[in-house]
Amino acid sequence: MLKIHFTPEDLARTRISAAPQPMWEVLLSVYRLRGREGGAIFEEWRRSVAQAAHVTTRLLADLAPQSGYAVDFITPTLRNLSLSDGLEALRRTPKQRLKADLTVLAGHRRLPAWTSGLAEGRPETLTRLADSVERYFAACLAPYWVRICGRVEQERARQVKMMTEEGCEHLLARVHPTARWNYPVLELDYPVDQELRLNGRGLCLAPSFFCWGLPTTFLDGELEPTLVYPIEHKVGWSVGGGTGRPLTSLLGRTRARVLEVIGERPGTTTEVASRTETSLPTASQQAATLREAGLITSCQNGQSVLHSITPLGLALLAEG
Repeated sequence: MLKIHFTPEDLARTRISAAPQPMWEVLLSVYRLRGREGGAIFEEWRRSVAQAAHVTTRLLADLAPQSGYAVDFITPTLRNLSLSDGLEALRRTPKQRLKADLTVLAGHRRLPAWTSGLAEGRPETLTRLADSVERYFAACLAPYWVRICGRVEQERARQVKMMTEEGCEHLLARVHPTARWNYPVLELDYPVDQELRLNGRGLCLAPSFFCWGLPTTFLDGELEPTLVYPIEHKVGWSVGGGTGRPLTSLLGRTRARVLEVIGERPGTTTEVASRTETSLPTASQQAATLREAGLITSCQNGQSVLHSITPLGLALLAEG
């Protein structure tokens, strides 16, 4: 059982993560690759990334055995939720944190030889690990990242509405099917007995695409308190690529494609035109329509206009 102890200050400071956390999704997706949990939900994705995963997950698997403890430092806590910032934080993990986490891991299993360089904080070993994570993300998660973000955003929007209309305690009582809220303690089913005292720091609620079954958190209670928990899924989320027919029918082929490429990553009008193989005036016109519909935002970026997708746009893409 996991027991999380709140104070009034903690309730006021509890928040919902603004977006999926890439490093957590990396870690939890590795578990989904090696296990059979989730059945039909993840099976097509497993098959589609199997070959790439085979050559990119070895270092990650060494630090996150299929059962039991996974090192805390693989999922650094950040307010800026980008993969690049997560990788940079991983490269700069303090030696004390590396040694402490690996000592805990060594109590559960025999560590491979390469982790000795990690325990010593060698920059080249940390870089090797970060590069491995980056290759894994590019091969196994990046092709689906828009859909992953969209589904998480749908759940996040639902929970933000619940918190706004009914309060934080109402949300905590429903954050997971096993949640039991009795102020000042939130209890959840958990693989081991663990207690987390927030002590005024608040709690970051992080809905996760690849979390399955029970929620998870850091072992070290001194790290920023974070509760990662699963969202609901739909079978077939990973099948096919590109924009689905319903979205194309709603927006039109060109406009749907413009929304998709902006969802993949923000871009200037020129970049959007290039990536969608349309003219600059067409890209500008389609972006303006999407902006008026609240699906993207646009802001001046030097001499260019930078377009970014909104949560509503992500949620629409997730439905395809």
